[in-house]
Amino acid sequence: MYSLDNIYKSFDNNQVLKGVSLEIPKNKTTVLIGPSGSGKTTLLRCINLLEIPDSGTVTLNGSSMSFQEGQKVKYSGSEIRNIRMKTGMVFQNFQLFPHKTVLENIMEGPITVLKKDRSECEKEALSLLEKVGLSDKRDAYPGQLSGGQQQRIAIARALAMKPELLLFDEPTSALDPELEVEVLNIIRRLVDEKQTIVIITHKMSFAREVADKVVFFDEGKILKEGTYTELEQSNIPRITQFLNMLN
Repeated sequence: MYSLDNIYKSFDNNQVLKGVSLEIPKNKTTVLIGPSGSGKTTLLRCINLLEIPDSGTVTLNGSSMSFQEGQKVKYSGSEIRNIRMKTGMVFQNFQLFPHKTVLENIMEGPITVLKKDRSECEKEALSLLEKVGLSDKRDAYPGQLSGGQQQRIAIARALAMKPELLLFDEPTSALDPELEVEVLNIIRRLVDEKQTIVIITHKMSFAREVADKVVFFDEGKILKEGTYTELEQSNIPRITQFLNMLN
């Protein structure tokens, strides 16, 4: 089971998450929607502990960590890394290593973190390059690629760690419309493969298409969760206004 229970997170005096609880169904796609600044990205980063919650509990497939406000984090760096290794994160701005080739970017995590054999990592990386349609770019550097190609490599890099949970933070927001199509197609394929996915997006047509569960976020809280149709029919003015604006 993947879940968050009563998560609070502040930055200075700004309370970003206000007691958020969420269950993430296995082998399903959960889509987070809501206005900018509502806390969606912070929530995503709390799932894999890139941000440590002030309080609450994070559970990833049997491994739980609880945090209490005002108390020192009781977990070691290695324990936190073990939770992080269960997830794969795809960022808005790719975050590839510019000085490494495409192939080296994909192999880096399995070699340095998982301590896997280099030849095995290369074989798996080449298979992932084929999966994202970029086998011919193995020796290119990120700066030689389009934004869409860079994001597809970032997805391959995340998959190389064989994560239990894939996290996407607005993966097409930095792309032109022509380039975002190729990235969305890769994500559609992962959805069809029944990967466990949490994705933040402002593309409502895509959310409607892929989501098993949609979570509407507003001002650091979950206002409503359910299917896309259930949110559309909720008659909650804030949700109706948001969906009408983006549809």
